[in-house]
Amino acid sequence: MSDRVVVLSTVGTAEDAARIARALVERRLAACVNVLPGVRSFYRWKGAAEEDEERLLVIKTRRDRFEALREALVALHPYELPEAIVLPIEAGHAPYLAWIDESVGT
Repeated sequence: MSDRVVVLSTVGTAEDAARIARALVERRLAACVNVLPGVRSFYRWKGAAEEDEERLLVIKTRRDRFEALREALVALHPYELPEAIVLPIEAGHAPYLAWIDESVGT
C-alpha cells in the first residue's frame, strides 16, 4: 500500500467546491482536487430522509497530511457535519504518485 490517499467530501454549491478545492491546493494539503458535479445524495439527517444535489470533491494527498487537510476542510466547509472519508491508494503510476509527493507540502 502506498502513502497516498484519496479523500472524499461533498459540498452543495459550485462556488463552495471551487473555494475549498483552491484553498486545499494552495495550502499544499492536496496535490489535486477533482470536482464532480451532478451528484444526487440521499441521506438521513436529524431524523429525516433528505435528498440534495451536491458536488463530490475527490482529493489526492498523502496519508501524513490527512489530519491537516481534515482540519482545513472542516474550517472551510459550510456544512455542519462535512464528509471527510479516506480511501487508500493501493498502487498507481509511479510518476503520478511522485507528483503527489512533490505537490503536497510537509
